[in-house]
Amino acid sequence: MTNRILLSAFLSLTLLSAFSPGYAQRPSTSVQTETRVVEDGGTGPYSAIMLTESTLPTHTVFRPEDLGAFGKKNKLPIIAWGNGACANSPWEHVNFLSEVSSHGFLVVAIGPMPQEGEKGNGKSTSSQLLDAINWAVAQNKDKKSPYYNKIDVTKVAVSGMSCGGLQTLEVASDPRVSTLVVCNSGIFITPGNGRSGMPNLTKENLKEIHSPTLYMLGGEKDIAYANGMDDYERINHVPVFMANMDVGHGKTYSQPHGGEFAKVATAWYKWQLKGEKAAGKLFTGEPAGLSKNPNWSVEKKNMP
Repeated sequence: MTNRILLSAFLSLTLLSAFSPGYAQRPSTSVQTETRVVEDGGTGPYSAIMLTESTLPTHTVFRPEDLGAFGKKNKLPIIAWGNGACANSPWEHVNFLSEVSSHGFLVVAIGPMPQEGEKGNGKSTSSQLLDAINWAVAQNKDKKSPYYNKIDVTKVAVSGMSCGGLQTLEVASDPRVSTLVVCNSGIFITPGNGRSGMPNLTKENLKEIHSPTLYMLGGEKDIAYANGMDDYERINHVPVFMANMDVGHGKTYSQPHGGEFAKVATAWYKWQLKGEKAAGKLFTGEPAGLSKNPNWSVEKKNMP
């Protein structure tokens, strides 16, 4: 009986390979090897999924489930994400990243897709943010890819939390970067004070930023507060917005739909990467729209 079952399975696979168009070519292009819906897929107009792509198993992709809505007139901007604690897994940020993606973004986070209840293993490096961008650009060119001509490779955000924020700052000079979002992070005021494995940056690295930059900190209780505020004071050559919410170091990412940090980050991405002026009103004007939200205190420079 066991041999019959094995034979039947073998014949089924053989027939599938013979009659499925392109079957033999599938390993050479991007295949979703695992997908999962985080929460309810987000509150945006494009219900999001979290998935592993066979062509980038080192990262986790968050994107709208239905790619049919995207093409020449409606493309997916790229968001590369680095995790807190230099973790090689976005397990802490899945609610946040899924929510952002549901508003029409391709989010590529460092680390393999986290399993339910698992925190992942290993440490990440800043170069993995560039790997994420390179992959997205290649997918947009690949006629076999489900992302073919659906990605806006001219609109790229690099973002991250804590150590991921330092990784963001380390790759900020890449000419493809359209905007930065630095969360609960900042370059150490005293060089060498970082933990092992963190990017070894100095304040001189801030001069390499060439695009509009959003900092989101957790107020004075945030261990990165002093470093992040010092970054803000030193950045005078590009538009920079500082938003503080009194929640400490990384308190809203795991809240439903990523909490307040997701709302502010999504508005910034919409403004910077999609040109949505309504979303930009949170950051423009005197005072900026976000200042009307009692949860936040804000500052800005070189911005309308």
